Amino acid sequence: MLGEEVQVGQLVRSIAGRDAGKIYFIFDVLDEAFVRVIDGEKRKLTNPKKKNIKHLEFFPAKADAVAEKLRRGEAVTEEEISEAIKNLGLGHKG
Repeated sequence: MLGEEVQVGQLVRSIAGRDAGKIYFIFDVLDEAFVRVIDGEKRKLTNPKKKNIKHLEFFPAKADAVAEKLRRGEAVTEEEISEAIKNLGLGHKG
């Protein structure tokens, strides 16, 4: 999963590390190997977690509305992130 397939707003599940099983929202793409993720609960906008994409399971679900707000530089709340994850039917785990 490299390049343009990895997108801001995409939902992923951690498959390695202490947070294995946790659902995240891709906050930004650092490079071809790393992204920063948030969940709106423990990992907030002010403290995103850096993850190797090899340690993530990618879902086709994408929080387009939230991702678009981030691209435009608009404010996004923790609640919007958390709700986007829940609304896409993945819920919170971990």
